[in-house]
Amino acid sequence: MATAKKATQRQGFKIGEFIVYPSHGVGQVTNIEEQEVAGHKLELFVINFEQDKLLLRVPVAKIEASGMRKLAEAQTVEKSLKTVQGRARVKRTMWSRRAQEYEAKINSGSLIMIAEVVRDLFRSENQPEQSYSERQLYEAALDRMAREISAVKKISTTEAVVEIEKNLAKGPKRGAAAETATDAKSDTTDAAKDDTAKDEVVKKDEKAA
Repeated sequence: MATAKKATQRQGFKIGEFIVYPSHGVGQVTNIEEQEVAGHKLELFVINFEQDKLLLRVPVAKIEASGMRKLAEAQTVEKSLKTVQGRARVKRTMWSRRAQEYEAKINSGSLIMIAEVVRDLFRSENQPEQSYSERQLYEAALDRMAREISAVKKISTTEAVVEIEKNLAKGPKRGAAAETATDAKSDTTDAAKDDTAKDEVVKKDEKAA
């Protein structure tokens, strides 16, 4: 009896290939499994996110809906690096709303959108320091961007971070204008208030307990 040949490629993705999954970033397809669920055969991509120590199984039939994509082309990587050189575009809305927008961009799977978050939340030495929640979002976006650039250029994540930071340094002198400095201070104050409010809620819950 002939043994069925094991699948090594589906929907344009093959075993061993690095891909981008919107909510987790860069991962590697390590296997294509076949499972039987309720009498139906189901093919699954097995994706390993080594840095997060996460193994994800995604049905082959739902790959398009999941937003999983191939690594960015070299020209898209260069565009993302140009993006971080631009002037920060910060909306005059409450920090909590902007934070949600930044999180949505980070989990969009778009390298350019992630670069926009890095650009908008970056703080140079002559600007007010980031609040805890701003710093968390900035580092999440920087890490997500660096991992993809690392995979595309075949360099280490640390080298990718250095390249991103070099491009950030090429941007306009942040905080040079009074308005920019005021906006940055306002953003940090709003974010700090949100952090303080969260701490107060935790303390109240602890007392209640």
